[in-house]
Amino acid sequence: MDHDRFRDTYRQINDRACLFEKAILAVEGACSRARRFNLAEREGVHCDDASGHDRCRDLLTQLRQQGRFALGLNAARSQLPHNKALRLQVGGLRGIQQAIGGGTPPSYHATPPQITDIHGLIGQALATYGSLEQLPYREILIQIQAYRGRKRRSRD
Repeated sequence: MDHDRFRDTYRQINDRACLFEKAILAVEGACSRARRFNLAEREGVHCDDASGHDRCRDLLTQLRQQGRFALGLNAARSQLPHNKALRLQVGGLRGIQQAIGGGTPPSYHATPPQITDIHGLIGQALATYGSLEQLPYREILIQIQAYRGRKRRSRD
């Protein structure tokens, strides 16, 4: 299946794609509202909760606005490259988890705590800080900047 046909079919069968799909597929987090599916030997993630989807969209918008400098973006781009989108998603969630006391600051050798429920984490953040605008973005940006994906395997 060519890429254009794949994208068209993906959009048809997944009308509410999970906005944290990259983090979930990279096994960096999970969500109680996410449902995985397969299409043409690829995986996708659907969001089962319309209001949760809106909340995730609002959070990603805030993270993106606050994280432009941390990601090295000088202009508002409509779509981020995969590695920067992954840094924004995983680093942002880890920063929120740390800010609400659900995780200790990662050290060089420590494995960061797993994000077990993105929907629940955002709910906790809203309960703690009142709104997405009130989140401690200075702390969160440190985690966005610190996140590095898996190293590429060398081809021998």
